Amino acid sequence: MKYISTRGDQTERGFSDILLEGLAPDGGLYLPKTYPKVDAATLTRWRGLAYADLAFEILSLYIDDIPADDLRAITRRVYTAEVFGTDKITPLTWLGTGIALQGLSNGPTLAFKDMAMQLLGALFEYELGRRGETLNILGATSGDTGSAAEYAMRGKKGVNVFMLSPHGRMSPFQQAQMFSLQDANIHNIAVEGVFDDCQDIVKAVSADLAFKREHRIGTVNSINWARLLAQVVYYFAGYFQATKSNTEKVSFTVPSGNFGNVCAGHVARQMGLPIDRLVVATNENDVLDEFFRTGHYRPRGTADTHETSSPSMDISKASNFERFVFDLLGRDGARVKQLFGAGQFTLSAGEHAEIARFGFGSGRSTHADRIATIRRCHAEHGIVIDPHTADGLKVALEARAADTIMLVLETALPAKFAATIHEALAIEPPRPAALDGIEDLPKRVTVMPADAERIKAYIHSHV
Repeated sequence: MKYISTRGDQTERGFSDILLEGLAPDGGLYLPKTYPKVDAATLTRWRGLAYADLAFEILSLYIDDIPADDLRAITRRVYTAEVFGTDKITPLTWLGTGIALQGLSNGPTLAFKDMAMQLLGALFEYELGRRGETLNILGATSGDTGSAAEYAMRGKKGVNVFMLSPHGRMSPFQQAQMFSLQDANIHNIAVEGVFDDCQDIVKAVSADLAFKREHRIGTVNSINWARLLAQVVYYFAGYFQATKSNTEKVSFTVPSGNFGNVCAGHVARQMGLPIDRLVVATNENDVLDEFFRTGHYRPRGTADTHETSSPSMDISKASNFERFVFDLLGRDGARVKQLFGAGQFTLSAGEHAEIARFGFGSGRSTHADRIATIRRCHAEHGIVIDPHTADGLKVALEARAADTIMLVLETALPAKFAATIHEALAIEPPRPAALDGIEDLPKRVTVMPADAERIKAYIHSHV
């Protein structure tokens, strides 16, 4: 399996090379030259597998430069009940007939990012050890990516993490999860701006090829193909739990800001998983909903990016979105480069009509919707959900069809967003005993302006 860039660079690269590289040299994102196809017989064979072994089977279709025995050992070491709380790893919780939550948030940091980040940490350590090299990871987070990456990489040999987050724009619990870590290889940088400023800095540093190569810069954001590939697995796992045969179709509603989570569903659908629809749920930062409704992609500036009660989705530039547009436009790398280079663009009527062929739909949720949905879910089912999952459930209830099962991807446990839960239900959400008092622990963080050159200087002085 070889990988090419979404912006036209046809140089073929292996998985282990792009694992450590992040963005392609031309600024594009990596995708496989073709998606492997899964037939009915393969789906039947996979249906009864443990999650770790299902992960091995799917990853093996995309990774041919890591020996099979090593890859199987990695997936079995990562996806365990001890780490994720249950043998099913991503269990379903039914909310009546035909709709269920898929639990993705039982990992170390209580967010779905653990599903991929725990694997990524193991792959990084394996590949760096094999090469005898080191890697300096530069990432951006709007809330959950940062803690998931840091918990996955803390203490890993040959790895340093430099994580950018928007200063003061995450929940106190999210900040504490990251900033309380005292490991020498973890560096938290709070950027004076919004998430998109952090993301722009990561892209700017990655685009400086000389700096990137000199300082061995890699990424754990969803621009890294390995992370997205890990997320493909739970679409298959959810489908198998929700169905009895491969003739059934399932739809997924996915709370989304950066498009990585739902892009993994797109990949699973392209492989042949019987997904009917992929419904993108946004909050008030509704760039993606506007695109799917109108064909117009219009990222907002910092001043127009709303600070909401589902902060991990306070994103206006969906960095993973380029992968879908590449497929939508017939893998025309030159056109993709032109469109994303312009900052915003509008599809032709014919191109917009093609979206239906890929199964995408979308919806939008507000703070009032989140509060109402949290209350409804608790009143009707006795279940407390976090505000991002509430965005997803609100949109799913509007979008579901009577004859198709709808799975809503849970994104985090409610403990991470206590203020919103208290507003909705007047209760404190439960949290694991090990995390009691985390907000009171000493913090280790550096506040810096949104300046790529200043960030590069910080990295240079700390490696």
